Amino acid sequence: MDGVVNVRKAAGPTSHDVVDALRRVFGQKRVGHAGTLDPMATGVLVVCLGKATRVVEYLMGTAKEYRARMVLGRSTDSQDSTGAVIDERDASSITREALERAISGFVGEIEQIPPMVSAIKHEGRALYKLAREGKTVDRAARKVTVHSIELVDFTPGVRAEAEMVVACSSGTYIRTLCADIGAGLGCGGHMSMLERTRVGRFGIDDAVTVEELEQAKADGRLDDYVISMNAALDYMPLAVLPDEDETSVLHGSPVVVECEAGQGETVRMSTESGRFLGVGTIEVVDGSRIAQPKKVLIDPTPEVFR
Repeated sequence: MDGVVNVRKAAGPTSHDVVDALRRVFGQKRVGHAGTLDPMATGVLVVCLGKATRVVEYLMGTAKEYRARMVLGRSTDSQDSTGAVIDERDASSITREALERAISGFVGEIEQIPPMVSAIKHEGRALYKLAREGKTVDRAARKVTVHSIELVDFTPGVRAEAEMVVACSSGTYIRTLCADIGAGLGCGGHMSMLERTRVGRFGIDDAVTVEELEQAKADGRLDDYVISMNAALDYMPLAVLPDEDETSVLHGSPVVVECEAGQGETVRMSTESGRFLGVGTIEVVDGSRIAQPKKVLIDPTPEVFR
């Protein structure tokens, strides 16, 4: 199969474990995910099958939404509840109003230093592997965008707790956000729970568990959960070309298309009869829009988004 599955990851398994499970369920080797979730985290894990593994980069870059719980007054070396406690302070003076003021300072474009437990590589090795060996290396701060933070629950106390809904750009570390908010309040903090509720247009209400997929396989209904590449990428503008130009696209040649996209914009490419061909970029020449194919991906999966 060539398509995308919106998986609802449970706490415990790694993202790689989920990929392995889908390899077994779908009986194919070419499977990958579009954005890691830590073992303790739950929620939306977008998994790509077959040719759809070639569009992972376009799905990883979409906006994310998370529901997270934060404990104030306790800092850990991993910035979450799985790490060793490195500092404890009394957070009983923190009010909801003070927390909301602190949170507001983290909305917009901010800089984050990636945690040592991240998958970012340092000299060819993932940081989390170095962290397991007790090593710490310098990490450069990275710019990310936090679109909004909604404080949905707050319980005051020595170990005050708060629950937030965070909408943010790809690459944002929620554990680091929790630790930085705690540091800003002067009491420290860490993330105690994380659920990813959205990746682009993939929401948790439409996600399917591995167990449900296994049952669907037994029932012969796996197709019901595979979303076409065209539908998965429908946040991109659609560029339509004449049916007779399909062969040119399949050979990687640029073609004149009808679309509203501007110079350099990434588009989906489809024939007039509705055959999805892949992804390209637009060049505007003398008022005409020319699409240069970047990923040729003929998609046999139905076009309807499920």
